[in-house]
Amino acid sequence: MSDILRKEIKLSASPLAFLFIAFGLMFFVPGYPILCGVFFVTLGLFHSFQAAREANDIVFSALLPVAKSSVVKGKYLFVCFIEGCALLLMAVVTALRMTALKDAPVYRTNVMMNANLFALGAALFLFGLFNLIFVGGFFKTAYKLGKPFVTYIIAAFLMIIVFEALHHIPGLEAVNAFGTEHLGLQLALLAGGAVLFALMTWLSYRTACKNFEKIDL
Repeated sequence: MSDILRKEIKLSASPLAFLFIAFGLMFFVPGYPILCGVFFVTLGLFHSFQAAREANDIVFSALLPVAKSSVVKGKYLFVCFIEGCALLLMAVVTALRMTALKDAPVYRTNVMMNANLFALGAALFLFGLFNLIFVGGFFKTAYKLGKPFVTYIIAAFLMIIVFEALHHIPGLEAVNAFGTEHLGLQLALLAGGAVLFALMTWLSYRTACKNFEKIDL
């Protein structure tokens, strides 16, 4: 673990960021938009950024003997660490629902999105959206949190609505597959979500480094 990430975890992070990882268990909940679990994970990260701002963490970090780009890198590493932990929890739940619970009546009669590999790909996309809109937006000023988070909320819930609606469109029922049905499609959609997550996070990080270099703290 890098020193800058260790500093984020031990000194800057809000306990809520770790506590809200548990919302990954929402992938168990039938009759509810399971991707809202992703939003609650990012809400914990928002509180962490808010607590760090009130403690002047950015100024403290910039005074350390590290490059300004390392300050940005630390925040992104921490965000991705929390997202990775939440995704791992979601993956465990998804594996259970795709195997032991694939024929459970409570899930078979569920009109909402099913927990499958496509759902994990959608979760990755939403995490990437958070990194692009909120984390990238924060580093435009290294202070303002409200506008980028509200923008992210709007974009995230619009995408959740789209993801929830997809399997109700004729011809797209396969995205809501149970178990290992349409496994090739599921794997492709998961891979697509992973690629989009990586791309959005990388672009956001590069832009954030450039913006942060211009800020006079």
